[in-house]
Amino acid sequence: MARASHVSLPVIWLALLLALCLQVMPLAEGWQVYRPDWLGLMLIYGCMRAPERVGVLHGFVLGILLDLTQGGALGQSALVLSLLAFLCALVYPRFRTYSLVQQAVLVLVLLGIVQLVEQWVRTLWGDFSIHLAFLLPALSSALLWPWLATLLRAIESRSGAK
Repeated sequence: MARASHVSLPVIWLALLLALCLQVMPLAEGWQVYRPDWLGLMLIYGCMRAPERVGVLHGFVLGILLDLTQGGALGQSALVLSLLAFLCALVYPRFRTYSLVQQAVLVLVLLGIVQLVEQWVRTLWGDFSIHLAFLLPALSSALLWPWLATLLRAIESRSGAK
């Protein structure tokens, strides 16, 4: 059994709210499609680092906040981020044993599944797209994962959390 993390709940919420701000930050017109899924990355990190403190409820609340800030259909992001947190809980025991490259591949798969579900939900409301460009945030997030995970672990070790 893995040892519980000592990451405090306010620190987790601060990191998740920072990721929410990065998620809604405006980008140049051509770069929006490549935006990493910051909120998904931080939710995955939180679920993997402190699974007893971060879970489906966090995904749901952050999804509602994201829907409110983006003006989308209320509950769409909540469904998607709740699904992401649930999938993280399913793969948690394996994820912690993987190397950073293997974790990045798993992040790609997790975020790809979530992006597919989000695209499917969007087609129910009529916003249909035949392009696979909606999977690019999952790819850019997976490429960013090794550096982000290393940076966050370094910050944790500096702050005294183990």
